[in-house]
Amino acid sequence: MESPVFEDIDPASDCDCPGCVHWRRALPYSWAGRTSGHPAAHRALALAAAASAALGAGHAVPAAAAPHAPHRPGVSAGDEPDTPQGGTAPLHGPGGRPARPSAAPKPTTITRTEIINRAKTWVAAKVPYSMSAYWSDGYRQDCSGYVSMAWRLPGNEWTGSLAQYAERISKEELQPGDILLFHNQSDPEKGSHVTLFGGWTDDAHTSYTAYEQTRPHARRKSTPYAYWNDSDRYVPYRYKGVAPEDPVPEPDSGKPGAPAAAPYPGAAYFGPGANNKYVTLLGRMLVARGAGASYASGPGPRWTGADRRATRAFQQAQGWTGADADGLPGPRTWELLVTGEGRDVKDGAVGPPPASHGVSGYPGRAVFRPGANNIYVTRLGRQLVRKGFGRFYRVGPGPRWSEADRRAVEAFQRTQGWRGGAADGYPGPETWRRLFS
Repeated sequence: MESPVFEDIDPASDCDCPGCVHWRRALPYSWAGRTSGHPAAHRALALAAAASAALGAGHAVPAAAAPHAPHRPGVSAGDEPDTPQGGTAPLHGPGGRPARPSAAPKPTTITRTEIINRAKTWVAAKVPYSMSAYWSDGYRQDCSGYVSMAWRLPGNEWTGSLAQYAERISKEELQPGDILLFHNQSDPEKGSHVTLFGGWTDDAHTSYTAYEQTRPHARRKSTPYAYWNDSDRYVPYRYKGVAPEDPVPEPDSGKPGAPAAAPYPGAAYFGPGANNKYVTLLGRMLVARGAGASYASGPGPRWTGADRRATRAFQQAQGWTGADADGLPGPRTWELLVTGEGRDVKDGAVGPPPASHGVSGYPGRAVFRPGANNIYVTRLGRQLVRKGFGRFYRVGPGPRWSEADRRAVEAFQRTQGWRGGAADGYPGPETWRRLFS
């Protein structure tokens, strides 16, 4: 039997029927359902059926393998969404019709908690991806429309215009509600994408929780920094309308805890990567309730394992177990702390901070990094001076990590015969052991 001639038929580029419009967006991600909406699709199905008959039952056709990103082996191409987008547009009312222009076109002030909560509404509703459809709230269902919605912008923006509502920041400054934006100026429809930053998922800041609108629908996913592909082209931005944090009151000296005027700020303010005043307040309240043994220094604004141990100890003191004692403060934990209610942590319930990597006194790499300010930096610097590496300090040493600290550590590491990454100027457990032995 003569083999059939195959013809690859794509949806017509100039056809606006529902079938072709849909499959121009979906290809090449799915073969399912190509028969709907257009004669070309029916013809493709007929050719496939003919091919199956020609091959016969005795010849198995291999299943198509899941596509993978060629530049990131092992990463599913589904994690690197192709997200074409519409341009700027007004909000749309019922039936997809443009709504009346806002009486106040300026972006409104919004808190970080509100931004994340708005983002979660689309994730919970599994809003389907579309660059031409508009959700019931008036925002376009693509990646930039999603950020426009989360930021509560007066209209639908695109990756080429979002930056005008924001200011550029560094990776270290990222906080929940900020964005990571890649706008490909040479070809905006190729690779341009934006994600909403939901917080770091690890202390090393190598991955974060990304809220994004992509095929097939809005999602919340742990994502490598800055993205699965084109990582070096994503730029962190902060919305200009983000409300500043409310002043954090000191704990009430006459009663454990803080005044009731400090409402629960939201889960986004706690956990790996968090760095804000509410972490400091949480630590102070936990110390006042008997969990101070968790802290070797501080408490401070950067979330650490000490904060989690202290929070878990307080939760366990209430008789909570399992997920209720996970070490992350929820509304009920916060309420008990700020009101001074509940049970205090018993003496000895929280042991001393564990030694890192089995090296006595080593506090971990997290306390030696740009922006660090703690007693361990001072202790390190003084020991370096004693060992003969004080020439790098013009003043100090002091508690704030500086380039002088890094250069002094690097010089010490090189005297140990280390090179390359082993002499990067940041003290690991072996550097610490040799310095203090």
